[in-house]
Amino acid sequence: MSVAIRLENVSVRFGETTALGGVTLDVLPGELMLLVGPSGCGKSTLLRSVAGFVAPGTGRVLFDGQDVTQVPPHRRQVGMVFQSFALFPHMNVTENVAFGLKEQRRPKPEIAARVEEALADVRLGELAARRVDQLSGGEQQRVALARALVTRPRCLLLDEPLSNLDAGLRHSMRDEIRRICKVHGLTTLYVTHDQKEAFAIADRIAILRGGRLEQLGTPWEVYRTPASRSVATFLGETNLIQANVSSCTADTLHVKAGELEFSANPRRNFEIGTPVLLSIRPECIQLADGPGQAPAFQVTVTHSNYLGELSEHELVHGNLKLRSYELNPRLPARSAGSVLWARVAPADVVVLEPDISP
Repeated sequence: MSVAIRLENVSVRFGETTALGGVTLDVLPGELMLLVGPSGCGKSTLLRSVAGFVAPGTGRVLFDGQDVTQVPPHRRQVGMVFQSFALFPHMNVTENVAFGLKEQRRPKPEIAARVEEALADVRLGELAARRVDQLSGGEQQRVALARALVTRPRCLLLDEPLSNLDAGLRHSMRDEIRRICKVHGLTTLYVTHDQKEAFAIADRIAILRGGRLEQLGTPWEVYRTPASRSVATFLGETNLIQANVSSCTADTLHVKAGELEFSANPRRNFEIGTPVLLSIRPECIQLADGPGQAPAFQVTVTHSNYLGELSEHELVHGNLKLRSYELNPRLPARSAGSVLWARVAPADVVVLEPDISP
């Protein structure tokens, strides 16, 4: 399988601080790879190492098998879109988009044709003569994208490009960015702190923590089968439950948390009595007024919020506290003290290694 961008054991230090600690990562041709993680985890440092703005202390960066670790940024043929867009306010849209081509001393007819094509790609052709300081935030974002695309880069690097836009614009622009990247078959590395943005755009998501790659997978994989407690808690809400293995077969793992027993799909063999940590997403706890036919346990509602498309419930079972989301609720809220029955499917119980992380 060919690889468009490869980082081999890349480490970066700033003084006594390790920003990246031996990261190895492959990005496939035409892939949209999203980099996510808590602040200071190394996302932007990794992106800037690929761009050439940060030199690794150890390791290599390769494009299509070619070592570019010592190649300066202007010779790497990458397109980059920054959080601030970095447009020239005294220039109009066409002049901003053409800037990189003029620096390359391209012929004027070629510049005109490629700028026209790039503006058509981002649906801004009718604003070609307008000054960028007269554009909306979403329009400025499109100009920044066109400027990155017009040079026909080997890869596209985006560093939180939507963070300065309001919620409505972020929603529409994330779809537009994915469309543009896929139309052009662009290999793309994209940094964001917004998990919903990552899920909407990514082919695969790389989760960093403390300068290291903690998990890599499709949006479905990293959300449904997190590799650790920190991944589970970073990617949305989850219930974390300390438990012990009571039995384990090739098909089913049984664990006990106090008097409750949960079934899970085992990812490996466990010895009986092994302590584990369970991760159960709030939307995976199904609530009913009665026990029904499937295994269920009683819970008491302590607090309930109606949020429109869902209701959020805080529940207790003995000493165990749980959070549940009720999608498309039929009632405005559940009153405190209500007794319900809860059930969780084995496929929705993720078994993690126990730890003492906060």
